[in-house]
Amino acid sequence: MKISDFDYHLPKELIAQTPIEPRDASRLMIVERKRPIDWEDSKRGGKITHAAFSDIKGYLNPSDCLVLNDTRVIAARLIGERKGTKGQVELLLLKRRGDNLWEALVRPSRRLKPGSRVLFGPPKVGLSATILDELGEGKRLVDFETAKDFDGALKEVGILPLPPYITEELSDPERYQTVYSRAQGSVAAPTAGLHFTKDLISELKEVGVRFAHVTLDVGLDTFRPIKMEDPRDHKIHTERFSLSQAAADAINLSRKEKGRIIAVGTTSVRVLETAAGEGKDGNQVSPKDGLTSLFIYPGYRFRIVDALITNFHLPKSSLLLMVSAFAGTDLIKRAYEEAISERYRFFSFGDAMLII
Repeated sequence: MKISDFDYHLPKELIAQTPIEPRDASRLMIVERKRPIDWEDSKRGGKITHAAFSDIKGYLNPSDCLVLNDTRVIAARLIGERKGTKGQVELLLLKRRGDNLWEALVRPSRRLKPGSRVLFGPPKVGLSATILDELGEGKRLVDFETAKDFDGALKEVGILPLPPYITEELSDPERYQTVYSRAQGSVAAPTAGLHFTKDLISELKEVGVRFAHVTLDVGLDTFRPIKMEDPRDHKIHTERFSLSQAAADAINLSRKEKGRIIAVGTTSVRVLETAAGEGKDGNQVSPKDGLTSLFIYPGYRFRIVDALITNFHLPKSSLLLMVSAFAGTDLIKRAYEEAISERYRFFSFGDAMLII
């Protein structure tokens, strides 16, 4: 396996810069995968068809369970000035280490050594930070202080962080949140869920489709390409997740009723596959909270996920390896070639794929 096997050329104009309206008006590619036993016998893969995302109800059955990541993106980008110099600096919060203690990516990193102080926003907010330690790759351990509660101060002075490939300003920050988001903690959105509207969710519930909510805090590493020649040498990022008793019950009931477990996004896949095997058998899940560093690449055998709703991912990314593991590398290559040919919109604000 080589990381070059998961590279492709994407015309820049196909990188979606703004979300489409309404949310479910995006396009949907349906990819019918062959079972793993068949992949060695055929490099052609399964059938590919095209629809609108609003048509997804035609591909779902009663007792199917859609698993949604209900995390919410925080205003994790902070612009401040270094105390004593008034030089402008930028922090991107990555991972919470304590109440006011964060791992952050800083720019310019050479100016923010341990002991440096940074001030953010107007004095009335009173948000400041002290750099405690260097963590490598431009990351710092940062201790925040504020006259208010930290989350409240962050809402006042923080900026919603958009992926680096989106260069246009977002007029409505809520368009980078799913309609069911509730749990603050991510620095990037679980973008497969951006296609759902409240009306579409209601329609699916009316026909018997079940929903389960899990939480996984999405980190910045989701955008970073794998640099190792052999991707199996790559160290995957660790993310915090939670799967409640109610979610486990809904998933296990669908499994009992012969419904499919359909992960909405790669983040939901990581939660489900991490929690797999914790129940009475490998086909069930149990409530679980913790950290996951599960790295899924071709050769992985899925235990819980039967189908996947996902966007189109960056070249050489861990997310592209995951969908290749699920559908087969050759089939995903063909699907991406067809998506480019058919002028699909790519990445966070782009179109979607349903792999069944």
